[in-house]
Amino acid sequence: MKGLTRAVFSLLSLASWASCESNLTSPLSSRVILPNAFKPAAVFKNVNLLRNINLEKGYVRETINVVIENIDSKPQQEYFLPFTHETVDRIGGLEVRDKKDPGRTGFEIALVEYDPYSTTQFYRIRLPETLKPAGQQTLSISFFILSSLKPLPATIEQIEKQYLVYTFSAYAPSAYETVKQKTKLKLPNPDVPEYTRLPSNSGSGKEDPQREGSSFTYGPYSNIPAGASELVKVRYEFTRPINHARLLERDLEISHWGGNLATEERYWLENQGAHLSKHFSRADWVKVQHFNPPTAALKELRFPLKGGASDPYFTDDIGNVSTSRFRSNIREANLELKPRYPVFGGWKYSFRVGWNADLSGYLRKVPSTSSTTGGDDQTQVSKGNTYVLKVPLLEGPLQPEGIEYEKVHLRIILPEGSKNVRYEPPPGISLTAAEVGLHKTFMDTVGRTCLKLEAVNLVDELRERNIYVTYDYPPLAALRKPLTIFVGIYAVFIAAWAIGKLDTSIGRREK
Repeated sequence: MKGLTRAVFSLLSLASWASCESNLTSPLSSRVILPNAFKPAAVFKNVNLLRNINLEKGYVRETINVVIENIDSKPQQEYFLPFTHETVDRIGGLEVRDKKDPGRTGFEIALVEYDPYSTTQFYRIRLPETLKPAGQQTLSISFFILSSLKPLPATIEQIEKQYLVYTFSAYAPSAYETVKQKTKLKLPNPDVPEYTRLPSNSGSGKEDPQREGSSFTYGPYSNIPAGASELVKVRYEFTRPINHARLLERDLEISHWGGNLATEERYWLENQGAHLSKHFSRADWVKVQHFNPPTAALKELRFPLKGGASDPYFTDDIGNVSTSRFRSNIREANLELKPRYPVFGGWKYSFRVGWNADLSGYLRKVPSTSSTTGGDDQTQVSKGNTYVLKVPLLEGPLQPEGIEYEKVHLRIILPEGSKNVRYEPPPGISLTAAEVGLHKTFMDTVGRTCLKLEAVNLVDELRERNIYVTYDYPPLAALRKPLTIFVGIYAVFIAAWAIGKLDTSIGRREK
């Protein structure tokens, strides 16, 4: 018995040593520090620029298609995109593609850090290849702007329409001269009581902007100098909630033994729409719900999940919330939630939701391979202990009005003993921190390996973006849990036997 005990503790010590190896990811670098007197050189010009602004959801989605030309005598590779200092911290999902070759990769995007008090800040876009003098390239730049829509009036009645105001420049912000450009604006409906009109500069006498239903077109404009701005605003009807998540904490727990992926999400939601001008009336709210009229309050959340999801739960600060509906089959699953109360403008609601899923739909094992490289016949061998995990960075609710996330904290909790963790974030995601640590929970010895990622300024349109995590999980580490249980039960029996041998009598024992 002593030999068996000694062998078990030796195996546990070896597994613990393997899991304690250095397992840190490389540090993130998303900012470029430049001198305070920095100003982009006039080495490019925008030959033709088309800017699309979409206001159909509770956040702004903007796309700029521009043909750039190198007007310098030397090859150039760095293109700068300006934003106002009020806007730059609310930019999310910034992506750059080659319009003529969307599959082309290699564009590097970084925020320039040079003067925090400047009214203009820049993103630097490094092209995949240098652009020769007089060479042209067509770029497609897309991004989202969070918390930029303001209700006007700021207070409304419970069943009144809601109107939003958005202020922007009719000229696309640019650090370079633009030969020709125009801005197209897409609104959710034709109910637009106010918008800025500009004098026509084309000589045709046409109104600027030109209106067609719920679409507006400012321009075209010619020979706009670098840094030019022409502020305009539009006020439009949007009787929907403006869903803003101040924080989303998302945990993904991997279990190889159970073949399960457990997901839990904790939300701190806020409706940034117009506040109520009077006290909320539950009677008036129930009275009109039979007709299902448009409302600026959040009254339902719908979570489209992957097929096979099971065991959902929905709780808030008070406790379990029974107003939910779950439907699941092999192809798809839908979780419909109703908050404990309608969330009107300025109101907040925090809750948690979770579910389980079959791990086989997310995890793949890398087969054993061996290859020979180089002239020295160096052989690389994979012992088949490597796994690749593909999970979405966001799942969450999918609403017609959209939802924006100010901060997202993601924890991917791997099995105890996992090591050599690597990850590949999806494009267009602004990661601010990444760390590999330990997460201690029930029946653990040293703790489970945990990959922690933090991101800012995300929206629900990015919910299909996947993150890939690769890690090694040796067979010895897989035995850690059953060995721990065995040692625990063994220790209980030994303790019970030892206690049973104790003499607890008060009197002297007769010989």
